[in-house]
Amino acid sequence: MARENEEQLSALARPVHEQLSQYRVQQIQAILTLMDEGNTVPFIARYRKERTGSLDEVAIREIEDEANRLAKLNKRRQDVLKTIAEQQAMTPQLKRNLEHATTLQQVEDLYLPYKKKRQTKATIAAQHGLKPLAEWLLTFPQESLDARARQYVKPDQDLPNLTAVWEGVHEILAETFSEQAAFREWIRHYTWQHGELTSKLRRGAKDRDEQQVYATYYEFNQRLNQLPPYRVLAINRGEREKILSVGIDIDDASILQYGHFRLVGQHKGPAVAKIETAFADAYKRFLGPAIERELRRQLTDQADEHAIQVFGNNLYHLLMQAPLKGKVVMGFDPAYRTGCKLAIMDANGRFLTKQVIYPHKPASGKQRAEAGPAFKQLLEKYHVEMIAIGNGTASRESEEFVSDILKTLDHPVYYVLVNEAGASVYSASANARAEFSDLHVEERSAISIGRRLQDPLAELVKIDPKAVGVGQYQHDVPEKALDEQLDRVVETAVNQVGVNVNTASPELLTHISGLTATTAQNIVTYRNDNGAFASRKELQKVPRLGPKAYQQSVGFLRIIGGQDPLDNTDIHPESYPATRQLLQGLTAENTAIGTSKLQQELSQLNQDKWATELGVGRETLADIIAGLSKPGRDLRDTMPAPLLRQDVLTMADLKPGMELQGTVRNVVDFGAFVDIGVKQDGLVHISQLADHYVSDPSAEVTIGDVVTVWVLTVDENRQRIQLTMRTDGHD
Repeated sequence: MARENEEQLSALARPVHEQLSQYRVQQIQAILTLMDEGNTVPFIARYRKERTGSLDEVAIREIEDEANRLAKLNKRRQDVLKTIAEQQAMTPQLKRNLEHATTLQQVEDLYLPYKKKRQTKATIAAQHGLKPLAEWLLTFPQESLDARARQYVKPDQDLPNLTAVWEGVHEILAETFSEQAAFREWIRHYTWQHGELTSKLRRGAKDRDEQQVYATYYEFNQRLNQLPPYRVLAINRGEREKILSVGIDIDDASILQYGHFRLVGQHKGPAVAKIETAFADAYKRFLGPAIERELRRQLTDQADEHAIQVFGNNLYHLLMQAPLKGKVVMGFDPAYRTGCKLAIMDANGRFLTKQVIYPHKPASGKQRAEAGPAFKQLLEKYHVEMIAIGNGTASRESEEFVSDILKTLDHPVYYVLVNEAGASVYSASANARAEFSDLHVEERSAISIGRRLQDPLAELVKIDPKAVGVGQYQHDVPEKALDEQLDRVVETAVNQVGVNVNTASPELLTHISGLTATTAQNIVTYRNDNGAFASRKELQKVPRLGPKAYQQSVGFLRIIGGQDPLDNTDIHPESYPATRQLLQGLTAENTAIGTSKLQQELSQLNQDKWATELGVGRETLADIIAGLSKPGRDLRDTMPAPLLRQDVLTMADLKPGMELQGTVRNVVDFGAFVDIGVKQDGLVHISQLADHYVSDPSAEVTIGDVVTVWVLTVDENRQRIQLTMRTDGHD
């Protein structure tokens, strides 16, 4: 890296540290340097711990985002400095204020008086020569104001009398006051602290809200700085749908008093009234509406960011659900008229066979009678161990059908309700057509449902993350920001788990550090043409997979049963020499990797001594030891396993106080939705998540958690189930 670029990154690291003081300047500079060198976030987090102080992906992203924000701020600052200088309006104080501004808002406030604007009443008045009179008025003269103003009466310039002159002065003062950065900052802060967001039902709009979705907000007010994000998004949606009228309510008297204090102070005289009137008008016409727009936008931005974080957090836990390894699985896509589509996958996810059965009306009696024996025959012929039932249309009836058949078997087979959100999106995609060109869309969907149970991560990466249905208000937030966050989440999950390079799909490989859609497809093509990869080193033969891409990706690609056992670990090949030296020093062969004997020997190492002897950092040595102890380790193995069922419940079976186990399907700001084995998920309100106060549901539960709940209420007419996780008084 050029020395000049190093100095730029060093200069950027200091202001980043001022905003992110929890990180050391050296850590920040290391992150910025590594990223400037073309390293990916997963690679930095996993293989450059000595340089970063073991910062994880979240911390690295935070530093990256703050550096990008500051770079954007600095660019805008330089543009503003240049523009004002070109106007020959720069002063030492203004320059200092701009250089010390820490937000874009502060820069824009300072730039506002110098910004090119359309012609206003104030600019016309200034063109008529009234600016000196306005400036004189601000000196609080004690002499007759009209006497001085008569000098500016010019009938030929649209200033026929004193009234016209004073109106022009008023416009100049009002616009000047509205553009003062200090005024805007104080009023913005005061309004944020003391203002209330209000919403009311628009006249004649009740008929458009037939389901009373926005009834809570028909007469609503809450302090701006106390509004939860989900309420902001709900109110915004109600306003867009022209059901709600929304505004900000604030005590104007306090703001006018502030204007008097800043502009008038102890001054007396005839100018006071005119200045106070001009400030009041500036607030009413300019400052108030502008601040309201800014704060509404700020509320929306914060709510969007929060909703995106909630979606990302939910998606991560959805992707990281424990896989069901080594099981023959049947995917069951329920339907009424078109029949239930079945697909069977072997223990490795390979598609074996498909069939359509018609167990539900409006199928004929004969079709329904044939469905049971055909279904049972498939289970026995392919030794199916698990059934994944999609939770969409006809899932309730299909669950009953499956449960009845399972009771007739002489060996245990279980079923799991699988969230099929997005399965139809994948089934109709070009990727699905390429993988199963001879199958119908519904048959592909059954395969996707089954594979979601076998390996949620590998299957869910094939679809748009927005289609998996684990967010809130996802259609209201900025799509670009949401896509960027979800892409980051998928990248983090895929690289934390790693992939089997000999079975991974192109879609899964695309998310591996350093790989692109092209190089991912090239890996699959090479594998198809030449057979399974025998070693990581062989990946260097893949077209367009250059040295940098190889370095960034190879540690996350596993070779199971290959020539070198180290290739089935997350040890990077750059650490292989040190790893082999360690094994040699322990008189252990590579084949001993993962054995209890080696694990015991490694646990007794003097890590400081060995790190020095091997010439590696303590963090790298710790990772080498972990890789040797548990080759092929999968973080998801520590996650809750799917909740297996053999019998089925209905809403009619539910009684208040009944204890059940369920799987968390979605986490939102106001609680969590839990699948308890009936068609409708139950809601555990935030107030029912724990015996203690809960401010953030995601701190208590995550998607995929298996939880114990008790039934509070059941409303069959509205299809609503209220649950509790509290142990104090649920009965």
